[in-house]
Amino acid sequence: MKRMMLVLGAVLGLVGAAHAVGVEVKDAQQVQDNLDVVWTLIAGILVFTMQAGFALVETGFTRAKNAANIMMKNLMDFSAGSIAFWLVGSALMFGVDACGLFGKSGFLMDVFQSGPGCWNWTMMIFQTMFAATAATIVSGCVAERIEFKSYLIYSILVSAIVYPISGHWAWGSLFDESSAGWLSKLGFHDFAGSTVVHSVGGWIGLAGAIMLGPRIGKYRHDGKANPIPGHSLVLGTLGVFLLWIGWFGFNPGSYTQGIGDVSRVAMTTNLAACAGTVAALATAWFITGKPDLTMALNGSLAGLVAITAPCDIVTPGAALVIGLIGGVLVVLSVYFWDKVHVDDPVGAVSVHLVNGVWGTIACGLFAAEKTLGIGEASTGLFYGGGFHSTFVQLVGVVAVGAWAFGVGMAIFFVLKKCKILRVDAKTELKGLDVTEHGQDAYASFQFFSNM
Repeated sequence: MKRMMLVLGAVLGLVGAAHAVGVEVKDAQQVQDNLDVVWTLIAGILVFTMQAGFALVETGFTRAKNAANIMMKNLMDFSAGSIAFWLVGSALMFGVDACGLFGKSGFLMDVFQSGPGCWNWTMMIFQTMFAATAATIVSGCVAERIEFKSYLIYSILVSAIVYPISGHWAWGSLFDESSAGWLSKLGFHDFAGSTVVHSVGGWIGLAGAIMLGPRIGKYRHDGKANPIPGHSLVLGTLGVFLLWIGWFGFNPGSYTQGIGDVSRVAMTTNLAACAGTVAALATAWFITGKPDLTMALNGSLAGLVAITAPCDIVTPGAALVIGLIGGVLVVLSVYFWDKVHVDDPVGAVSVHLVNGVWGTIACGLFAAEKTLGIGEASTGLFYGGGFHSTFVQLVGVVAVGAWAFGVGMAIFFVLKKCKILRVDAKTELKGLDVTEHGQDAYASFQFFSNM
């Protein structure tokens, strides 16, 4: 990372030198193009660190007997999913548009090879990181009871088909206007993926949690939930910090340009995360009488997810409000899903689905392009822009949600009918590390419970 920062500094120095000596515009543009490549590549690498963050959060928030299984799933959804996105997904997402629904050209990422090599390869790796993020979100929702082979199957399908098709609707035009999908033509705004990435993963995760059913012992006969605490809040906390770092690639990196606006987006991103943390802590403290670390950590992630869509078009004050509301929502949502017996071991549905939806709607409420000097007029409802932009955002939320949840339910239904979706009770009670993988994440260690 240090070497990459030195390279970025060198490129920035070249930009300054170019202006100082009055080089030709063509040469200055070449320097800017190279800066765009370097910054976007670094941002993509930051997004990749989120895989480690997800792995640590999910492992820490679940039981020790399933730690190796969680790590294996996070490793393989990225590895298998990246290949699937290269083979099929990139074409469906960025190929020449077919009726606004999906791309129809560029399989094996040929679409990225048709232009200047440097930039297209940079765009390819950056978008692959986003596809991997959508797939790995589901892992936490189905933790501790899904068969590993089923996890591999759905991960490949998500990266190859589910994520790319809805991604094409909103983001197809990122590569070329000929790839624009129907949502982007309506004016739908999702800068870095509250809906395109996070709520897609959340909707599929919700489908998986419903089809799998709750873990053994999660709910009592009277319907009340039994807490099943994770084995390491230390790992979970470290994971959230890694995810927070990765988000500085996720959101500012989505400009795919080395320009000054990346700093403003970094600020709105950070403010929303901090506000989500404080709000979740306060809400949980009010409800339970205790300052709950797990809720505060999920509040951090809720703020980050919520600001992902509007981070480029809102003021810092609005970012604070968006994060605060996200922090409250995530706590209330966790209790809601427990109430209706949807067992989500790490709270991924509450973080990614609920706050993905909230962040997307917030674009239509808080967009302030005129205030920020980046657009012709204010478009948000709270800035005098009327209800139209909010309506477009709602259309996107509903359409993408229906697609992701519907296809997710179909995938998990077929796996269930094939009798490979859920492990048997004996395997679940013993733990998936030993039974599924023949390995123990904590060999020679013993864990004791005070419950």
